[in-house]
Amino acid sequence: MEETFAIKARNISKTFHISEDSHNTVKHRLFNLFNPPRTKYVPAVKSMSLEIKKGECIGLLGRNGCGKSTLVKLLAGVYPTDSGYVNIQGSTMLMNLGVGMSHELTARENVYVSGSVLGLKIKEIDAIFDDIISFAELEQFVDTKIKFFSSGMVARLGFSIAVKAGADIMFLDEVFAVGDAKFQEKAVKVFESSWIQGKTVILVSHSMDVIRQYCNRAAFLKNGELKYIGDTGKAIEMYMEDNQ
Repeated sequence: MEETFAIKARNISKTFHISEDSHNTVKHRLFNLFNPPRTKYVPAVKSMSLEIKKGECIGLLGRNGCGKSTLVKLLAGVYPTDSGYVNIQGSTMLMNLGVGMSHELTARENVYVSGSVLGLKIKEIDAIFDDIISFAELEQFVDTKIKFFSSGMVARLGFSIAVKAGADIMFLDEVFAVGDAKFQEKAVKVFESSWIQGKTVILVSHSMDVIRQYCNRAAFLKNGELKYIGDTGKAIEMYMEDNQ
């Protein structure tokens, strides 16, 4: 029997270990050689489980620092989990200001690398290359390393690759918040076209209008915990109450 889920996560968690180096002068460091910096533990995502169905557009809501971006990177396989597991069915493309792309490579090189990761052959990438660059509005920067791009330019490239190369699962982190009005209009048209049908989309956004319009379910996170997942209206209500 074919699996109906795109992503299944069970008891996943992620804690970051951050060194607190208070020895901020040479003198302090010399006199504290045997007093190493303290380590601070930050639980970004506490134990949580969720399933996302194939073809579903689900929103992730929560205040800054609640764990949304960390959760997205765990679900996309960018970060390893500290506990539990993530099962992914299909090819994925994470758009979070260029996560997953090499900033030491040019736009052209990133298109071919990302396309290959998504399972496309060189000839198939050749056929859509011009469309990708045109949609991203980067014709003048094809052979520029993306480390010199603005965050909006990198996000446009990632979005364009995912749209044209056809990833099964899309992780969109504030994609409607980058770029100028013209590009945002193109992004909206993508969502309103038949392209989105059959795709699984995990959408992170602070725009409740965007979440309400496109997401058939939504999850609300607070302090690294999954407080609710289900009806979009209820998740938005919980988010709005948390921001009062």
